[in-house]
Amino acid sequence: MRIPVRVAAPTVLLLALSACPAPQTADESGELRARLTSPTDIDLNWQGDDSGVSGQALEFATERSGPYTVLQYLPPSTTTYRHPDLIPNTTFFYRLRPFHGPVSAPLTVSLPEGELTQADEESSHDWLPARKDPGRVVPGRPLGKSGAGAPSDFNAVVKHANGILFTWTDCASDEAGFLLEARRRGSSEYEPLVVLDPDVNSTGLITLPEEKQASYRVRAFTYGELSNVVRLTTGE
Repeated sequence: MRIPVRVAAPTVLLLALSACPAPQTADESGELRARLTSPTDIDLNWQGDDSGVSGQALEFATERSGPYTVLQYLPPSTTTYRHPDLIPNTTFFYRLRPFHGPVSAPLTVSLPEGELTQADEESSHDWLPARKDPGRVVPGRPLGKSGAGAPSDFNAVVKHANGILFTWTDCASDEAGFLLEARRRGSSEYEPLVVLDPDVNSTGLITLPEEKQASYRVRAFTYGELSNVVRLTTGE
């Protein structure tokens, strides 16, 4: 079992700062573009995709051949990203991996007001790790734009003031993984929160303060074709 980890950019250590040079632009062209906007900050941008993708996984590496690490799973409306505070004098490579797949029916979850009680803090959190429960698997179907293979029976159980247990039935046969997504109060868009391995059908979530009430859903996804690779070297 593995504790679910929220989708987030890994921190790259800033070792030193120097005066800002003139901005530099990567010498490669294509769907993905990159620009060095300070000695240690790289801005990336790409065209929005209207071909039905569910989002983009932005990846980076320090060698063209990889290994690549996911910086962030992003919703389809996002077309820019800043990779900040990078190591000076280091070459970075970036690429996009579009993902797509059907989602479950959404659920709105409201948590109790306030913070954890002493009893909550001392209680077992064995519900938190992601799990593969054979009892919530049906013969899978290949994922497709028709919505085949969407997770079913999506359910949420409030465990305490900051914790929710999600379960669902895995109905897909070829998923690369699952994404737990949330639409917070006041937002019009779902954003990926947690990426999960294939065949997972249960995970707990420790919520953030702005998630006292939110709508959740789970997506079974596969990856599309990789974008071009862009390369930039940070300054001193």
